[in-house]
Amino acid sequence: MESYFSDLRISQENEKDTKSFMPCSRMVRFFQLITITLLSLLLPLGFLLLARFTTAHYLHAIAANQLTNIESPSFVASYFLKTDGTFEYILVGIITSGALIHSLAGRLTKINQSNDSIPRRCLYAAWIFLCFFQVSVCFGIEGSISAGVDGSGFSEEKGFIRRVVFFLGLHETMRFWSKVVVKPVVDDTLIGFGNKERWIEKAALAVGFGMLWWWRLRDEVEALVVVVEVKRVLGLSVGGADFAGWWLYYLTVVIGVVKVVKSVLWVGVVMLSRRRVEENNGDICDNDGKV
Repeated sequence: MESYFSDLRISQENEKDTKSFMPCSRMVRFFQLITITLLSLLLPLGFLLLARFTTAHYLHAIAANQLTNIESPSFVASYFLKTDGTFEYILVGIITSGALIHSLAGRLTKINQSNDSIPRRCLYAAWIFLCFFQVSVCFGIEGSISAGVDGSGFSEEKGFIRRVVFFLGLHETMRFWSKVVVKPVVDDTLIGFGNKERWIEKAALAVGFGMLWWWRLRDEVEALVVVVEVKRVLGLSVGGADFAGWWLYYLTVVIGVVKVVKSVLWVGVVMLSRRRVEENNGDICDNDGKV
C-alpha cells in the first residue's frame, strides 16, 4: 500500500514537471520556427544581392564615376563597389544546381538521427556553408544599401508567365535550401537532429517568401536577365558575372517548369485513379445486380 501511494506521488510530481516544461518547449518551438524562416529567406536575399551586383556592373559600364561620387563611403559600400561577387555567385549556384537535381531526381533521402560519422559530417558541412552564406549575403546587402544601388528600374511587366514560373522555381529552391541546410542545423541546435518538417514551417516559409517577393524581389530580380539584354542592344560587353546571373535566373525558371509539370502530372494521376475506382465500383454494382 505504501509503495502504491509513493508511486502515485512520483507520477504526480512528474506530471507537474511536464506541465511546467510545456511553456518552455513551446517557446523553443516558436524560436525554431522563426529561426528556420529567417535563415531560409537568405536564399531569396542572395538572388536580390546578385541582381544588385548586376545593376552595379551595368552602371559602372555606363558611367564609371556614377557610383563613386559618394560622400565618405563606408567600408561595406566600398566592398560592394569593388568586388565582383564571385563568391556569392558560386554559393547561390551550388544551391540552385542542387535544387534542380533534386527536382529532377525526386524526393530527398531522409536523414534519420544517427551516431555514425556520415550524418555528422554532413551537418558540420551545413554549419560551415550556412555561416559563410549568411555573412556573405548580409554583408553584401548592407553594402548595396550603403552604396545606394537599386535594381528596381529594370523590372518589366511583359514577361508575366516567366515571372510566375521563376517565382515557383525560387520558392522550390528555397525549400530545398531549408531542408538540406537550414533545418538540420537549427533542429540539431535546439531540439535534436532529424525532425520531420511541420506544416506550420511550410506555411511560414511561404508567407515570408511572398512578403519578400512583393516588397523587393519582384521589382529587382529581373535585372539578372534585363541587364544582359540591354547590354547586348547597346553593344556593351557582357561579363562573366552578367552571364552567371542570367544562367542562374533561367536555371531557376527550369526548376519552376519542372514543378509545374510534376504538379500537372500529379493531378492527372489522381484524376485517373479516381476514374478507375469509379469504374471498378460500377462493375461491382453491376455484378451485384446480375446476381
